[in-house]
Amino acid sequence: MKNDDISVAVLTVSDRSFVGAREDKSGPVIIELLKENNFCLEDYKIVPDEKKQIIKQLNDWINQKLNLIFTTGGTGFASRDITPEATSAVIERETPGIAEYLRYKSFQITPHATLSRGIAGICNQSLIINLPGSPKAAKECIEFLLPVLPHAIELLLDSPESEKNH
Repeated sequence: MKNDDISVAVLTVSDRSFVGAREDKSGPVIIELLKENNFCLEDYKIVPDEKKQIIKQLNDWINQKLNLIFTTGGTGFASRDITPEATSAVIERETPGIAEYLRYKSFQITPHATLSRGIAGICNQSLIINLPGSPKAAKECIEFLLPVLPHAIELLLDSPESEKNH
């Protein structure tokens, strides 16, 4: 599967960016990197740190059958950081290897990576991955995942190409 066959959406979770008090820098950094790597960007939204709004947006994209959904923000220790909890409410199967790998690779850059509570999981044929809210960290995480994303989506879609790779 080629990157341009993979439909992607990016969700920034930030109270301040949602109301326009702070420019969203993470979402655009993720989008730029995805476009540079020829992914098919379908949508980009900003929501506040509100569980119901995060869940609604994720479900909307799942219903649109988007292959890959990245969230950025809301994965830390602050009381309003609830992106992992909202993601957990939506996914059917967790994919812990992705979150573990991102923390492992990020930890090689900064020990603060241990403070990320981000998760990843599958709902229907959508893979949802929580990324940190820092533009630098979000970009690094996407770069870590680039080599495995096409195969992950092939497997998720049960496409014939995935059979050739086993």
